Amino acid sequence: MSVLQRNVDLTQVFEWQDGGTRGLQDWLVAEEPLEIRVDGTPLSVTMRTPGHELELVAGFLFTEGLIRTADQVPALRLGPSRETRKDNVVEVELTGTRIEPEYLHRNFFATSSCGICGKASIDSVRVRGIQHPNPHFKMHPDILCGLPEKLRAGQAVFGRTGALHAAANFSVTGELLALREDVGRHNAVDKVVGWALLGNMLPLSEHVLMVSGRDGFEVVQKALAAGLPIVASVSAPSGLAVQLARELGLTLVGFLRGRRFVVYAGAPRCIWPASQ
Repeated sequence: MSVLQRNVDLTQVFEWQDGGTRGLQDWLVAEEPLEIRVDGTPLSVTMRTPGHELELVAGFLFTEGLIRTADQVPALRLGPSRETRKDNVVEVELTGTRIEPEYLHRNFFATSSCGICGKASIDSVRVRGIQHPNPHFKMHPDILCGLPEKLRAGQAVFGRTGALHAAANFSVTGELLALREDVGRHNAVDKVVGWALLGNMLPLSEHVLMVSGRDGFEVVQKALAAGLPIVASVSAPSGLAVQLARELGLTLVGFLRGRRFVVYAGAPRCIWPASQ
């Protein structure tokens, strides 16, 4: 079964329009749980869109600071769960690092339920020692303006369902290098980072991340962990995302639509004088 076939379900719906009703078939995006087990111990369960599970887990472990290199993950295996018989479990083998399950359970629960304040969130990024991204990287505004169309053209599942987030990695010339979709915005970003990690491409210091939704704190934190200097979105960022981007020197672009965008942090990387 292809990734696209696993990502969508066909269902019967009723449409009302101008007083008339008709029955028709419609596509729904698939959403299934994914359990992550580290050395046989359950670590986390996340709801995700099927596809690119190994990238998702690798990216998750990296952006959450649990691993630093791909060498610390000698094995990643996708297999069926006992309950559903679907491939909804990823077994992870780690080396050179140790995870305390009780600490991680408390940490991820707090993150997923917004149970920590903004100051604590930024302090946690500081403690991890995430470096400022490449200060010399720049992208021409005209190239930046072309990214949304390329992102939208690559969203195969969104085109059918209209219900997915996307994250994409672009080169300085605007070449689309990787695009991943998921019901979770942070999952889509983790898939892209996992793709880069498993391909030994990190840090992404000469690349740009484009996301289809808003730029939230988690998106910025994960981008910084991957070394990305620019994060762009078609929507607005959150206040905490802007605060983190300004503190750590990341360029944060919002409302990137047509020939217009708004820079909330790091303007010199993408706003140049007309003579340049």
